Amino acid sequence: MSDNPTPSDNDKIVDRLRAELAKSEPTRRRRIIEKFVLAALGSIPWVGGFLSAAASFKAEEETLKQDSMQTQWLEEHQQKISMLRDTLEEIRQRFESLGAGIEERIQSEEYLALVRKAFRTWDEADTQEKRRYIANIVTNAAGTLVCSDDVVRLFLDWLDLYHEVHFAVIQEIFENPGATRFDIWSDLYGEIPREDSAEADLFRLMIRDLSTGGVIRQARDVNELGQFVRKRPQRSRRGSAPTTMESAFEDTKPYVLTDLGKQFVHYTMNEVVARIEDSKRRPT
Repeated sequence: MSDNPTPSDNDKIVDRLRAELAKSEPTRRRRIIEKFVLAALGSIPWVGGFLSAAASFKAEEETLKQDSMQTQWLEEHQQKISMLRDTLEEIRQRFESLGAGIEERIQSEEYLALVRKAFRTWDEADTQEKRRYIANIVTNAAGTLVCSDDVVRLFLDWLDLYHEVHFAVIQEIFENPGATRFDIWSDLYGEIPREDSAEADLFRLMIRDLSTGGVIRQARDVNELGQFVRKRPQRSRRGSAPTTMESAFEDTKPYVLTDLGKQFVHYTMNEVVARIEDSKRRPT
C-alpha cells in the first residue's frame, strides 16, 4: 500500500488548513474596528512618541528614573492615553449597539476623515465634557444619516470654537424654546448682575457669538413656505425717548435654536440619535 496521500486526502488537508487559517484571521468586524482605531490614533501627533518613549523607559528604567522631565512627561501623557483608551472603548461598545448596518459606513474614507478631524479636536479639548461631545459626534455620524459630512465637520469646528458657557446657553434654549435672555441667565446663574458688570459683558458676548454663528436666533413667524415674516414696524409713541440702552437681560424677545443648532444638539448632546436604517436620506 502506497504512503503517498490520495487526491481526496489532499483536499481534506487543504480544507483543514483553510479552516485553521480562518480561525486565526481577525473577524471582519474586528478588522473594521481596528481601521477606525488606527485612524483615531494616527491623527494625534504625540501618541507615537509616547509609545516609543514608554518602550525606552521600560528598557532603561533604572537609568531614566533620574530624568524627571521625561518621567513627568510620560506620567502626564499616561493619563491622557487612559482617557483616549476609555473614549475609544466607549465608542466601540456603542458601535456594537448600532448593529452590522454601520460596517460599510465606518470603514469608508469619508467617515475615517471625520474620525481623524474629531480626534484632533479631542486631543485639543480642555474638558471632559467636550471630549464626551466629540465621542457622541463620532458615534452618531456613524449611525445616522441626518446631516452631510460637511455639516458634521462644521459641528466639530463649533466644538473647537465655543466654550462650555456657550454650550450651557445652547442646552438651555434647547430645553426651553422661546426663552428670553432674562430667562436664560436666571435659569443658569440666578441673580441678575449690573449692566456694566463683567458678567453682563460675557453674557452679551455669548449671545452674540451664537447668533452670528447661526446656532440660535430670535423667534420669528413663518409662512406656509417656511419664509420668515417681517415684523410690522411699531409706531413711535409720543413722549420722551428711553434714557437707557437695551438690557443684556432683556425679557421680551424669545430665542430659539436654528434648525442647524438643533442638529448640533442632536449630534453632540445625545448619546445616540436615529439609526441608519431609520433615516430616510443624507442631504446633498
